[in-house]
Amino acid sequence: MASLNAIDGWLREELPGLLTRYGVVGASVAVSRGEEVAEQAAGLLSTATGVPATTDSVFQIGSVTKVLTATLVLQLVAEGAVDLDRPVRTWLPELSLGDAEAADRITVRQLLSHTSGFEGDVFTDTGKGDDCIEKYVGELAEVPQLFPPGAMFSYNNAGFCLLGRLVEVVRDRPYDDCLRDHLLRPLGATHTACDPYEAVLHRVAVGHVATDAGLAPTTTWALARSNAPAGSMLAMSAGDLDRFARMHLAGGRGILDTEQVRSMQEAQVDLPDIGQGRAWGLGWELFDVPGAVVVGHDGNTIGQSAFLRLLPDHDLAVTLLTNGGPAKPLWRAVAGHVVRELAGIELPAPPAPADPPVPLPEASRYVGRYTSIVGETVVSADAAGRLWLDRTPLGVLAEIDEPSYRTELVGWRGDTLWPVEPEGGTHQPVAFLGDDGAGRAAYLHTGRADRRADDGRS
Repeated sequence: MASLNAIDGWLREELPGLLTRYGVVGASVAVSRGEEVAEQAAGLLSTATGVPATTDSVFQIGSVTKVLTATLVLQLVAEGAVDLDRPVRTWLPELSLGDAEAADRITVRQLLSHTSGFEGDVFTDTGKGDDCIEKYVGELAEVPQLFPPGAMFSYNNAGFCLLGRLVEVVRDRPYDDCLRDHLLRPLGATHTACDPYEAVLHRVAVGHVATDAGLAPTTTWALARSNAPAGSMLAMSAGDLDRFARMHLAGGRGILDTEQVRSMQEAQVDLPDIGQGRAWGLGWELFDVPGAVVVGHDGNTIGQSAFLRLLPDHDLAVTLLTNGGPAKPLWRAVAGHVVRELAGIELPAPPAPADPPVPLPEASRYVGRYTSIVGETVVSADAAGRLWLDRTPLGVLAEIDEPSYRTELVGWRGDTLWPVEPEGGTHQPVAFLGDDGAGRAAYLHTGRADRRADDGRS
């Protein structure tokens, strides 16, 4: 096995070239084993200013924030102030959803494991005040229920905003104050920003998005503060995020009970077969890696991407923060090398087309229109029997100029089909789940369950 000093040297020598190879603007990496930490950074914080990325630079961590929010909730569980299996309306009686019965039943555990069943991509901006998350809860009254609570997994941003509000109500303090006082300060996280006003006090990364002229700095630094518990605001250095990871690897270090650390890593729901993790815990995603337990979370904001993985049996944590360009190939190169050298484990390769090719199943089960708050997807069959997927962004995704997407779908694994064309540099398999009562798929699933919205004649 390699030493952490060797990994530090490898990162110092290789990271700049890897950024050039994959077209990533800037990146910061932290790798820790035991109490040793290696940190390196390369590239730029902004192509407009030319300021170099350094190890103390802060990048938005996006949805990795959800694991911090989950930790705040599990602290309350350890204190006896919250019960995972009681309805969230016990603490948020004002909660109203499109399905009143579901609103009565949804538990804290279901919110933490993305099994609550209501549509979760709600990004309503309710202002910048400390009451923005409280106001956000009031915006969910018409949000549709996709499936009964607990029935399956569907990634849900709004559910973590509800959890943030739960923390506010029980602590009687704004979410950001709870995050600082109950997690960030006890961790000793000094290069962390809860909002843009704090971020400008640090060397701060700016996201970069694709334009006709190439990657360019985004004109919007963050999404609405009302979504902060789900990941719209928090920015950290890779080293500070590693402090959080080490706390979990070390059994909580008095910040979280060991029992709760363990429970967060236990599978709550299996994931659809879409080439990602195998299950979801309480906040953490659980990955299928032969010979190792691996938990983690990824995050994406406007032009920034974050990756965090913990290997508890090897006392190993790997963090990568980036600010523009194809981050996933860079992550695979960095994490693959680090985990191979420090743990002797090969991370699984990304999903690949079936070899030999798999015949396409009967197309009529899949053809139709599937919708969500942030997109409409139409699956159609042409005269030659080929299957096509066309996705049009709606809502906040349209507002930030997310491009439309078209690809042919071919056979892969059962009701999970393979997209011939990549989206954002990667191929994301598409699962068709359930039955609408007429032999057609009820849901199109890519991590989120989009519900069929037609009679299947597209």
